[in-house]
Amino acid sequence: EVQLQASGGGLVQTGGSLRLSCVASGFTFDDYAIGWFRRAPGKVREWVSCISARDGTTYYGDSVKGRFAISRDKVKNMVYLQIDNLKPEDTGVYYCAARQRVCNSDWLQYSDWGQGTLVTVSS
Repeated sequence: EVQLQASGGGLVQTGGSLRLSCVASGFTFDDYAIGWFRRAPGKVREWVSCISARDGTTYYGDSVKGRFAISRDKVKNMVYLQIDNLKPEDTGVYYCAARQRVCNSDWLQYSDWGQGTLVTVSS
């Protein structure tokens, strides 16, 4: 059974940092790209970042470039999302999701999802 679990959210002030974690199990981790999405209150799901399966190529949405950094630990089956210089518009529930091999910014292309973790940025 494929399982993904995001954690690490919390309440931070503008300009602060968080590191989100996504632990994966139940599938061959090396064969899957892991993406991060977020959903802000009243808004549609937004693609944030992705790291591809084998070569670890990283991708970022325009709104987070330069502030977010995605990485993966293949030994621990973990993917991390380092978020710096947080802004109020970063507030939302952050989800990690998996799809085979290559990244995609369309959430419909992801087969498996974890429960989200809430990030709240106060101004």
